[in-house]
Amino acid sequence: MKKTNLTILAALTLLLSSCFSTGVGTTSNTNTAGNVLTSVLGAVLSNVLLGGMSFDQSSLMGNWSYSAPSAAFTTEQALTRAGGTAAVANIASSLASNYSNIGINRSNTSFSFLEGNQFSAKVNGIPFGGTYAYNPQNGEITLKTATETIKGNVTKTQKGMGLMFDSTQMVNLLQKEGRVSNTAAVQAVSQLAKSANGARVGFELTK
Repeated sequence: MKKTNLTILAALTLLLSSCFSTGVGTTSNTNTAGNVLTSVLGAVLSNVLLGGMSFDQSSLMGNWSYSAPSAAFTTEQALTRAGGTAAVANIASSLASNYSNIGINRSNTSFSFLEGNQFSAKVNGIPFGGTYAYNPQNGEITLKTATETIKGNVTKTQKGMGLMFDSTQMVNLLQKEGRVSNTAAVQAVSQLAKSANGARVGFELTK
């Protein structure tokens, strides 16, 4: 237990120093820094997707709004190779800056999972929808729109749900569905997902 607590404290210390050194935690972005901290606290509880904590179908359903960036790894081995919880903290901190550049916020990014395996969503204010398939055994989710299929993972966080994707799927979600025109920010998000084998990036959502 002491070792776990020390790991969490080390990750939070690293995150806070990163925030203030990169500008994420400047006076004008105090709320962003707080959101990142909240996200990392959630990630510490469930920073592994496969074998982590997933929802059953009924808990997944409902209306979810963007709260903060979220990051995780596919397995414990991938997490360890990347550097442990500190790697999750670094990714989440960098995501916050890029999401801010894109303009993603609680009012323009949300997901609703409905009866009959229907879903509706907004990313960057652009609405889209379709059907979804969800496997509560491993947290894998597949979103099918009129034009494409996007595969991701769901896991529990401290305050809600993490919805995360690999590099390719995240770029599709931002550029094709969200029509994000800030190519540099999108590519930066993509590189964060590629920065470590098994990394996934996305959104922490709350009801």
